[in-house]
Amino acid sequence: MEHTYHTSITWTGNLGEGTAHYRSYARTWDIALPGKAVIACSNDPLLGGDPTKMNPEDLLMSSLAACHMLWYLHLASAAGVTVVGYQDSPTAVGEVLPSGAGRFLSMTLHPVITVLPTTDLDLARKLHDDVHPVCFIARSVNFPVTYQPQFIIESDTAKCSEASHP
Repeated sequence: MEHTYHTSITWTGNLGEGTAHYRSYARTWDIALPGKAVIACSNDPLLGGDPTKMNPEDLLMSSLAACHMLWYLHLASAAGVTVVGYQDSPTAVGEVLPSGAGRFLSMTLHPVITVLPTTDLDLARKLHDDVHPVCFIARSVNFPVTYQPQFIIESDTAKCSEASHP
């Protein structure tokens, strides 16, 4: 079954001269949809963008990490793994060619997942392997996505870490 998605972006970078020359405009825009908070965005700071605003690379990484998290939580719930906390700080490697064209080469998720003391950690780890085949965003990108989960047992400060998985 096909679904249609919509978004709306509005360029906010006209500094008075439009695109009359390269430095006459800002690389800023808003993502604004009815009923949702506006997200002010800019170009990557490496390309002269505003470092205080989200850029397309931030948004792609965040979307992929969020999709993985949501599917992981669903699979955990279905498998009887009770997750009480989840935080991720993904990292990505990209390249920019001399022409200025760029792309992501890879991304690694670093979820820190808090679970109950009775959790089967082997099962909790394995669930990450089951996410990629169903995650809408992960299935849509053309670069490898790996993950390095850490598990925290609720009321226990010891972390159990797991090596990267494809």
